[in-house]
Amino acid sequence: MEQTLSYYSTAFYRDFSTYTAEKLQELGLNYGALFFVIYVGKHPGCTPSELTKALGLDWGHSQRSIEKLVRGGFLTKERSDGNRRTYQLALTELGGRAFQVSHQVFSDWDREKLGVLNGDERTQLLRLLKKVAGQARES
Repeated sequence: MEQTLSYYSTAFYRDFSTYTAEKLQELGLNYGALFFVIYVGKHPGCTPSELTKALGLDWGHSQRSIEKLVRGGFLTKERSDGNRRTYQLALTELGGRAFQVSHQVFSDWDREKLGVLNGDERTQLLRLLKKVAGQARES
């Protein structure tokens, strides 16, 4: 069978999600929660609506995930000043630790997978992947 981009994308996704799940499991998080924690960590005070739109999620799934992260002690959900219908999200201390671990997971996995390449090869690979990813968004 000829190897394709879709084959490698699937293999990398499977490997990354397994790797990430093992690292986040220590904190009581799953792979799906990773992107919620990273988004709120980078956008403190965001609303559930902003997070849902930015991550391209279904509203119901997003709300269930947010509530689970609030119950788990990773996020706070406070009413916005002056608007009783809007909430703002923020990381708790535990959420902050999860944010740090989440960022480290990306760096560590990249270092592990790209370690077989020299600097020029890494730069070229990432430049080409960025080009392909940009083309996919334009379609």
